[in-house]
Amino acid sequence: MTDTHLTAPTRFVEVNGDQFAYRRWGNTTTDQPPLFFLQHFRGGMDHWDPLMTDGLAAGREVILFNGRGVASSTGTPRTRIEDMADDAAAVIRALGLRQVDVLGFSLGGFQAQDLTRRHPELVRKLMLLGTGPRGGNPDSEPGVLERAPRPVPTVEDFLFLFFGASEAAKQAGRDFWNRRHQRADQDPPSSPAVMQAQIEANMYYLAKPDPKAPFAHLREIRQPTFILNGVNDVMIPTINSWHMVQNIPNAQLFVYPDAGHAAQFQYPERFLKHAIQFLGE
Repeated sequence: MTDTHLTAPTRFVEVNGDQFAYRRWGNTTTDQPPLFFLQHFRGGMDHWDPLMTDGLAAGREVILFNGRGVASSTGTPRTRIEDMADDAAAVIRALGLRQVDVLGFSLGGFQAQDLTRRHPELVRKLMLLGTGPRGGNPDSEPGVLERAPRPVPTVEDFLFLFFGASEAAKQAGRDFWNRRHQRADQDPPSSPAVMQAQIEANMYYLAKPDPKAPFAHLREIRQPTFILNGVNDVMIPTINSWHMVQNIPNAQLFVYPDAGHAAQFQYPERFLKHAIQFLGE
């Protein structure tokens, strides 16, 4: 039986005494490297869209991953993005992989950028979804700081934070919400300690590194890069995606209409066409 998003077993790999949870499945008969996923604030392996992960797994292996202390992984949560990125690199190496493609969403996109800059030999191609650069624009919309840290997010919180404002966008969000809860053995939620650590990491990441050239560090990313956002991201303002495409030398930008932070979940079929083309080029 071939594994899917709903059936792939949760496995663990040990790095420096901690157990990192991951799930790995997909097509192993191609020459495509595995696609390694880095998740959003507090998110675990069951916060991805099965349509997205299984659609991508048809052409390559996919690897979902929980960082140190996140959800089913053990250890003390990291408070710096660069340390999270180093943990991801250590897990990739512990899995015996020489190179991967990397997909980072939101806070996972922060990690993906630092992973690529700090361990460039591990990354073939980079995908940055609903995210922004170190030192980017932090001006989220009113309501975000109330809803995002809520201990038990509601579907209404999720629709506000991740999807567009129209009724069609909200219905796409409800459809995603139903898909992401289909797996029987769901990852446990991340702890309050994870939330506090990631808030600290986020604040440090958004500090301006050099006011005269705040995005010069992005020019270190030489890999082909796919950047996606919705036209109105209330969490990480969409202008951040423009800053990234202007400064990453080999980047392309997609902006989906009537969409917000999670454009890839609102338009899963459209995203799959664009992502598969990018990864296969």
